[in-house]
Formats: sequence, C-alpha cells, structure tokens
Amino acid sequence: MSRFNSDKVMPRYFAIAVVFTLIGFAVVGKAMYIMTAKKDYWTQVASRLKRDSVSVKPTRGNILSCDGQLMAGSIPEYKLFVDFQAGATDSVGNHNRDSLWANNIDSLCYGLNQIFPSRSVAEFKANLLEGKRKVMKNGTVGARHWAVWPRRVDYNTFCEVHKLPIFRESIGKGGFHWEKFNARKRPFGSLAGRTIGDVYIAKDSAKNGLELSYDSILRGTNGMMHRRKVLSKYLDIPVLSPIDGADIVTTIDVSMQDLAERALVDELKLINGEMGVAILMEVKTGDVKAIVNMQRADDGEYYEMVNNAITHRCEPGSVFKTASFLVALDDGVIDTTMTINTGCGVMEMHGRAMKDHNWRRGGYGTISVPRALEVSSNIGVSWIIDKYYGSNPKKYVEGLYRVGIHEDLKLPLVGYHPPYIRMPDTKTTDRAKYWSKTTLPWMSIGYETQIAPINTVAFYNAIANDGKMMQPRFVKQLVKNGQVIKEFEPVVLKQQIAKPKTIKLMQTILEHVVSQGLGKKAGSKSFKVAGKTGTAQIADEHGSYHSGTTRYWLSFAGFFPADNPRYTCIVCIKKSGLPASGGGMSGVVFHHIAEGVMAQNLKLSVDDARDSSSVFKPAIKQGNNAAAEYVLTDLNIKDRPQLQQKKESAQMIPDVTGMGARDAVFALEKRGVKTVVKGRGKVKSQSLYAGTAIKQGMKCELYLE
Repeated sequence: MSRFNSDKVMPRYFAIAVVFTLIGFAVVGKAMYIMTAKKDYWTQVASRLKRDSVSVKPTRGNILSCDGQLMAGSIPEYKLFVDFQAGATDSVGNHNRDSLWANNIDSLCYGLNQIFPSRSVAEFKANLLEGKRKVMKNGTVGARHWAVWPRRVDYNTFCEVHKLPIFRESIGKGGFHWEKFNARKRPFGSLAGRTIGDVYIAKDSAKNGLELSYDSILRGTNGMMHRRKVLSKYLDIPVLSPIDGADIVTTIDVSMQDLAERALVDELKLINGEMGVAILMEVKTGDVKAIVNMQRADDGEYYEMVNNAITHRCEPGSVFKTASFLVALDDGVIDTTMTINTGCGVMEMHGRAMKDHNWRRGGYGTISVPRALEVSSNIGVSWIIDKYYGSNPKKYVEGLYRVGIHEDLKLPLVGYHPPYIRMPDTKTTDRAKYWSKTTLPWMSIGYETQIAPINTVAFYNAIANDGKMMQPRFVKQLVKNGQVIKEFEPVVLKQQIAKPKTIKLMQTILEHVVSQGLGKKAGSKSFKVAGKTGTAQIADEHGSYHSGTTRYWLSFAGFFPADNPRYTCIVCIKKSGLPASGGGMSGVVFHHIAEGVMAQNLKLSVDDARDSSSVFKPAIKQGNNAAAEYVLTDLNIKDRPQLQQKKESAQMIPDVTGMGARDAVFALEKRGVKTVVKGRGKVKSQSLYAGTAIKQGMKCELYLE
C-alpha cells in the first residue's frame, strides 16, 4: 500500500487552484468589459439578429345581404411611413441617400400632391424635410418612422404612392415602408348600420349588432409566425396559418331596407319627428327583410344611432288593443255581434276618466265590438276587458301570455329585452308593480306595459301567419370559401297563438280597420292591407303625462296583401306636440313601404312592349344567371349560347369581365387577391386569367371601360 506524499501533491493542487482562479477572474473581467466598454457594439449586433414569435391575424368574415351583396367586409388599408436612415454610404463616407433625396424630392412631392390634392407640394416638401432633419437620440440625423400621410389609405392609393420617385426604391435604399390594417367597411353606408353593427379595428373587438353577436364566427383564429431579423432584413417563417372567419348571410334585403329608410326619414323630416323605427318581416319565415332605426342628431339630420327596434321598450299604445280583443274573442267572452255603449266619449272607470280620441266631438255612442277596434275606441276596449276580467285580472294577463305578445323572442342581438307585462299583485309596495283597479282598463289599451317594436311586429306576424308565431330571423347561413357550413332554419315559437277561427276573425277586423277605420292612409288601391293604428302619450321621467310639451309614440302595425299575407310591417315614430296621429303619420310610411315592396315583386308581361321588327336578343352579362334564365324564358328566347352556369372554385381567379367595379373587387378580394382598378364602367379585361390558381400576395389589375 502506497503512502500519500503530501509534499508532492499539495503543490500541484495549489497550482491548479491558482490557474482556475485566474481563469475565473479573466471570465468575470471579460464580462465586465463587454457590459461596459463594448456595450454599444454588442447592442448593435443583437439588433441585427433578432427572432420573435408574431401573431398573425386572420381576415374577418363578411356580412352579406340575403342575395349575397356585401354589407360589411374587411378591406386592407395602409399607413405610410419613410425611414430617413435608410441607404448606405460609399467608400469615402458620402451619403448616397442624400443625393437620392436631393435629386428626386421635388418630383416626389409633386406626385404626392396629385394623389392627395388637399395638401400642397410645398407642404409635402416641408413635412419631409422636417423628418429628414429630425435628430435621433443616438445623434444620427433623420427620423426612422416618419408619417408621409396622417391617415390610412386604401390599396389603390398605396400602389400609386409606391410608384413615386424614391418610394419605388427598395426599403433599404428609399426607406419607404408601411403598416397594414384590416379596415371594416360598409359599401351601403349607414343602411341597417345598427343591426349590422360596428367593429373597433384598433382593439380588434366588435362593438354592437351582428358584428358582436357573431363575433366568434366572423373573427376566425389567429395564426403564428417567427420573424427573424438578419442584418437589416426581416425573414417571416410561417408556423401556424391563420384561419379566416366565416361569412354570415343575413335576411336583410338591400332594396327593401333602402326603401323603408327613405320612407321613414321623409316623414320624420316632414313632421319634425325625434325618432323613428320601421321593421319589415316575411310572414312565413320570420325573416327580417328591413330594420330601420333613425334618430335626429344635433345637426338636425337623422342617423342610425341606437337599435331602438329591439331595445326601446315602451308603452305601445293602441296597437296593443288587438291583443286585448284577441284574448277576449279566444276566451269566448265576446263576439262580433255584441255592442258597446261608449256614450259621449268620456266614461269614468274606477274614479278616473277614460276618453276616446273624439270625445270633444261627442264620441261614438253605441258601437259593435269590431267597430271599437276599427275606430280605436279606448272606452270600447277597456270597458269590455274590465267587465269580463275585472274580477279575475290574472286570467286576462295569462291570456296575453298565451297569444304571444309577451313572448321572449330570444333574439341573437345584444340589447334585446323581452316584454314586461306584469301579473296582478296588490301586496307589493313597489309603485311600478302595484296593481290597482285602474291598472286593467289602462293596460288593455296599451299603457302600463313595456314592449319593444320587434315584439309587436312578431305578434302581428303571427296573426298574418294564421296563428303560427315565428322567431324573427336575422341570419340564415354561415358560408366559408363559398360553401354553406351551417343553415339557420326558421324557428316556430308558438304553433298556434289562438284558435284558427279567432285568428280568421281578427284578420278580417284588421282589414276593416284599414278599409273603413282609422287606418285608411296605410291602405293601397292595388292590394288589400290589414293593420292597427296606435297613438300613445309618453310619460316623462316622473311618470307624468301632463308636464310641458306632450310627446307621443305613434305606430301602425299590419300586414299585406291582407288576403294572402306575405309581409308584416311596423312603423313607430316619436314626436312632440300636436298634430299626432298613428294612422296619419306612421300609417303613411307603412303605405309607402308596402307599395314599394309590392312594386318590386310585380311580374308584368312584356308582350305588348315587344317590337317584332327588331332583333330581340339581349346580351347576357356575368352575374345572376338564375335571374337571366327567368327573363329569357319569359321572353321566349330559346337560343342563348351566352348563358352558362359557372361554378368557380374559391381557390381560382374568377372571371369578372362584364361586372361592375364593386362586384369585381368583392369577388377577387374575398379570395385574398389584391385588386387595382383602372378606368370606369364595366370590367373589360383583367391581368390574371380566370382559372389561375390563387397564391398568397397575388395582385390583379382590372381595366374598366
């Protein structure tokens, strides 16, 4: 066994320890040197090689009308900048970028003025020179991210700017760069704006309307890519592709929406109304074809500000009388042969005076049950309901629930609240809920309840639909890449709101309201109309109806054609002061909407208009081939070689020749192809041939004549 020789081992140990200690000091010293003396150098090196994970936002889905027209879509917009530090120096240190700017800045500013004429050439030059003189924190001259134009521009404008001197050079030489945004645009402006909704683009969040209700579907799913900076260039490495949002196809008909909006605004301007609502619904499906919400702004003009059609719960007034009589008729407590003595137009009911609108002219005297609704007699309706339900008001309210006026429509739009029709409760101390002797008669004529216009029109639609209550439908399809991925079928809320015999009887009474009652101005000479007028005073914030200028809620709800109902419509107007008439004001708007809608649906023969001596063979443009097929068949034209049904893949460039600019741009950009439009008129030719496989970043130029 060898013996440990400390004399030899210990010196070696200390020598190794000293060496490692010195190495350690050297490492620490080098680190300190790098962190201090060489800090700027290594910071620059780090900035030249950088790798980040970047979220890639998908393209938000479009919102389309019932026939596929774009109502809201995402369109790229650009913010334009210039980097005055871009460019290299030559071997003797002269700045090449300085000579580039000196030789071309005047031409550049002239070009910018042509594109943005609101700013002069001199103003553009002063702005750019200011950015060029800007001193950075590190002492270098020239801003790195100087705005060329303060606002975002569309793709066509971006392309024009990119072609200008200096800006057409590479980013590293000319310094022109940009930020891309997805802007939300509505081609039809404010049309159905509050129903379609808005989006906070900067926050990437929906604000209201269908945009908010279907945000998760429209939004899509974010992707991911690695962005690596090597020297002065960025390399984008895709990791996970974004999934674009799906399109939603609404039930809105653009032409009907425009018609309803113009009719309502014209009347509001004529009578100086504060606010107006119009809803047009398809009877069989419950499809909302038009929904208008107009409110007077400080400038005196009318705009869509709040979706009052679904959010504004109020006392509906006399349009509610239909529900009261429907309950009484369905319960069998009254029939059409019964008469009511309304006296001179004033009747005391439990210590409070009930008045008809013509009480100053002596009232209606003795009238029948149907006539009470035709002339909207407050006494006639309230006396009936108080007489037969006064001892058991709960039965009346249960009847209202049964006929659907209280139904929760379960709408997909944010802000909707179901109607508030309270049950009898005499024990509560809450004044708003307390049930008194006068509650029943005044509830029967449309007071002491809170109902939004959308509920009233759904109720009248059920009467038009032979008792079947449909849920108002705003969206009928979800579409992705041209393929329907989900159908929203019509939803039946109540199979039968009343006995079929009662419904038929009410349909007849409502038709007489228009033909021989107070609703004459809502009628038409071309077809039959059925409906009910409504005029209600609006209480102030203290619940009083007699303070200051009286405000009114005027309405007309009905359906047409009365003998074969296709559409139900409600028009509501809020105004201050007299005159105020639901039939004479809201009824007039209803008349214009009904006449316009029916005119759009007319199918007239063209036999008398045909010139037998002329060549009667129209040219067929690209577009709705089904419509063209119908026209050619009706004209008895059998030779139609131009008419071809095309099914174009979402992954192929479509044939847009013959289309208008808006349709052509939409057809291309919804497939991710950037579009540049040149000229006016119809598309004469396109730079990318139809059928070409679509690749990312493609650009198609359209030439219009």
